[in-house]
Amino acid sequence: MASFFQRLRKGLGRSRENLSRLLPGAGKQQLSDVEWMDIEDSLVMADCGADLAGELVARARKGRGDVVAALRQAMLELLPPAPPVHEPKHGPFVLLVVGVNGTGKTTTIGKLATMYARQGKRVLIGAADTFRAAAVDQLAVWAERAGADLVRQHSGADPAAVAFDSVQRAVARAYDVAIIDTAGRVQTDRGLMDELAKVYRVIGKAAPGAPHEVWQVVDGGTGQNAVVQVERFREVAHTTGLIVTKLDGSAKGGIVLQLARRFGLPVRYVGVGERLEDLMPFDGEAFVDSLLPERDA
Repeated sequence: MASFFQRLRKGLGRSRENLSRLLPGAGKQQLSDVEWMDIEDSLVMADCGADLAGELVARARKGRGDVVAALRQAMLELLPPAPPVHEPKHGPFVLLVVGVNGTGKTTTIGKLATMYARQGKRVLIGAADTFRAAAVDQLAVWAERAGADLVRQHSGADPAAVAFDSVQRAVARAYDVAIIDTAGRVQTDRGLMDELAKVYRVIGKAAPGAPHEVWQVVDGGTGQNAVVQVERFREVAHTTGLIVTKLDGSAKGGIVLQLARRFGLPVRYVGVGERLEDLMPFDGEAFVDSLLPERDA
């Protein structure tokens, strides 16, 4: 089986190929102003965003070594180590997962449940996306594969009630992990966002201090829309971490850097494929090394 780094590097291949093609003077230590402008443009096209691209170039120009080494160092300086996941000393770890439809949220929850189950933990999934029967059915399949239990109600049931019941059951039956799915909300819909805020509140009533983490799943290929989504969801659901999916189908790997820099939120996982092992714990050094071309390219 391919190593973590090999899978990540393969998944980010399109982003790296574009950067390799657009980075002039790789291996050179002296670049002209025009070449530096080309580098900045290539970073913008990789979805680093204009502000961050300018900041990376400014840092790299002060660095030592060739352009790739200087960029690598500049990127790493923007990705400090993530804090430990906030897991309680007693009772279940309650994880609320949010995001809009199409980001891979339901599949990501299934993969997380499988990973926790393989660690020997008892996992409960709360299917609070009650408006999409297909999402609940998909979660049921993942729960069965993982050996996890599922709390579900009828289609159209109150999502907050499902979340409350799920956490209560997790506490009463001494589960190790409770993962709560939520409806894929459009961040511009006030009513749906109010409902998400309600889900967040009732979880805290079912287990004081919960949810312990709120992870938002974003599609790495959606560009600046991902920034807008994180900004809005953070206000309502108090997001504590990010999971960036579908990076294998995009040439926009720089969005991970932009999100981390703009919001100061840890990136917990990145997704570079459909398989279980393609959802990987985020490692800043491995990510940057997979995003940039080889130094002797």
